[in-house]
Amino acid sequence: MITFITCLVALILGYLLYGVFVEKVFGIEPERTTPSYRLSDGVDYIPMATWRVYLIQFLNIAGTGPIFGAIMGILFGPAAYIWIVFGCIFMGAVHDYLCGMISLRQDGASLPEMVGNELGQTARQAMRALSLLLLVLVGTVFVTTAAGLLATMTNGSMGFDLTAWRWIWICMVFVYCILATLLPIDTLIGRLYPVFGAALLIMAVGVGYGILTREGWLPELTDAPFVSHHPKGLPIFPFLCITIACGAISGFHATQSPLMARCLENERRGRFVFYGAMITEGIVALIWAAAAIKFASTAAAPLSEASTAGSPTAYDSLAALMSSGGSTNPSLIVDMICKTWMGRIGAILAVLGVVAAPITSGDTAYRSARLIIADFLHLNQHKIVNRLVLALPLFAISAALVFVDFDVLWRYFAWTNQTLATCFLWTAAVWLLRKGRNAWIAFLPAVFMTVVVTSYILAAPEGFRLPEGISVVTGLVVATALAICFLRYMHTRKQKHT
Repeated sequence: MITFITCLVALILGYLLYGVFVEKVFGIEPERTTPSYRLSDGVDYIPMATWRVYLIQFLNIAGTGPIFGAIMGILFGPAAYIWIVFGCIFMGAVHDYLCGMISLRQDGASLPEMVGNELGQTARQAMRALSLLLLVLVGTVFVTTAAGLLATMTNGSMGFDLTAWRWIWICMVFVYCILATLLPIDTLIGRLYPVFGAALLIMAVGVGYGILTREGWLPELTDAPFVSHHPKGLPIFPFLCITIACGAISGFHATQSPLMARCLENERRGRFVFYGAMITEGIVALIWAAAAIKFASTAAAPLSEASTAGSPTAYDSLAALMSSGGSTNPSLIVDMICKTWMGRIGAILAVLGVVAAPITSGDTAYRSARLIIADFLHLNQHKIVNRLVLALPLFAISAALVFVDFDVLWRYFAWTNQTLATCFLWTAAVWLLRKGRNAWIAFLPAVFMTVVVTSYILAAPEGFRLPEGISVVTGLVVATALAICFLRYMHTRKQKHT
């Protein structure tokens, strides 16, 4: 419990202290007119109240990521706490803030345009392809996730079996996503997201109260924090950094922050909306990681054994509770915790959390993809016909991907997600350097994440399956080479300006 509370306080202090530092490094200009006013079009550029923008941003970047990822991540042990706290404060929140604010300064530019402006035309084209790949994967993954959960809830009703209900719900979710992608941002997203975002926060508060009041065991940093406790024996690095993405750092956020950059009323609100939403997500991830292992510990062994022996079986119990048909399904543990700890209200919030959250992340993924293509083609989005021309092919591709095995989709989504975050961190470092700011706040996370994504794809089952040692060393070599190039570029710029 001491570790959990300490980490919770650390995240809050991170927002109050390091968040202010990052804001000063960026150099906000409150008097500058934001794109929401200057480029207002009634569709994507619409000034909205700060609290509304914050809740939409939170739900956009969250989805089920900070819940499912954290639950699967705590299987590695207390190292998950460390990754959530340090990753969120020094990497994820910095990533989201710089992405939102740089986009704001570039008239709400989408991710590929920001990357291209700093790293060149080749990088712009590569980022367009990578971003669209990620967004289509995100949309497909979250549509199928939500449809699968809804099918489980409605299985057997009206004479339809599980398979039939799955396809019915897939069609219905796709229809909603099409509407949310095409309609002005304040028509569906602006009205529904604050409600769902608030429900997700209330659910987290209720689960957090359960952590403090319910019996069970929680891992502490004294419990071998750098030794993997994963039942399958997976190493902490780099697998933990890929498993917990949305609760620490996620490239998907770089595709979402520009959406809210087009709705922000003042640069002064950027820290609350972008840095603050990420810290909030980190808190949600921390709560669910702790709740999952505490709930599982009571099912694994008597409390007396758990509290004295450290409940070595809690990790196995959690993995077993999530198992369904031979695959891992974190929504099962979410449902159990909400119903057991919060009763009927918890059941309702669980539905909102594990069903509404993926749908609302899926629709903004498609919306972001539409805007990225629009920026590339310089196609005005004021007319709905232009939006249809761009959006319908995206949904056609996504519909085809529904037939691909979900586990395969998820694994490639996870790596692509973190690779995108790494690319933007390098972009932000270059932007800060060119503006004469402290580039180290983005440079150091960029180096670290380069090691993560390189070593993961070399070692992962869906990658090259190389030995862990060789993969990590190769990751270090690649990161070092990029770091040397950046430092030389930094030195050259200093010489030119002296």
